[in-house]
Amino acid sequence: MLASALAIILLIPLWAVIALIIKIQSPGPAVYRARRVGLNGKIFTLYKFRTMLVDSGKIHTTTLNCDLRVFPFGAFLRKSKLDETLQLINIIKNDMSVIGPRPEDVDNADTMFIGDYQAIFSVKPGLSSPASLYDYTHGERYSLEDEYEKEFLPQKLYLELYYVNHMSVSYDIQIIFRTVKTIVLVMYGKELIKKPWELLSIYDSVKPADLQYNEKL
Repeated sequence: MLASALAIILLIPLWAVIALIIKIQSPGPAVYRARRVGLNGKIFTLYKFRTMLVDSGKIHTTTLNCDLRVFPFGAFLRKSKLDETLQLINIIKNDMSVIGPRPEDVDNADTMFIGDYQAIFSVKPGLSSPASLYDYTHGERYSLEDEYEKEFLPQKLYLELYYVNHMSVSYDIQIIFRTVKTIVLVMYGKELIKKPWELLSIYDSVKPADLQYNEKL
């Protein structure tokens, strides 16, 4: 909590610059407020810098490759993950932690987190997780939402559940380092990034048809 407060103080000048550029490039509020589902199903307001055009349509399960809703500076914010830094405020408010399953939009949660996946709500959502990193490096390559939901989403949900079932302090520290490394690699233009080892562990324990494992990604 103290580290998050210190980070917010240090980031305020950068946040001011980001907000100004957003306002110049895309009319509308600089901050996007989203209703997300957190610990034990509690609904909270998630903060992030706006990366899409105002009134860009219905909520989707993901942001697709070359998504026309994303304006140019917004694309940079998403690639660098600077848009997510405002969620330090959510950590201060105790809605989120640094590491944990990514909080899902209210409109999608009821259809995604069913059966065993309801266990994901037993953990406080976080800024990063193995599933969110995998989505960052592989999920955003999809151009069609139907394909994403059929081929990728099952893998993402398995990863979220894997984290819930294996969470520990040492695992969280490992994910923090993986997050920093992955963002640096993506920013430097690296495209061929390995799949998370957790996915391979899950793949060994379930039927391929259940996992919808896509070797092309």
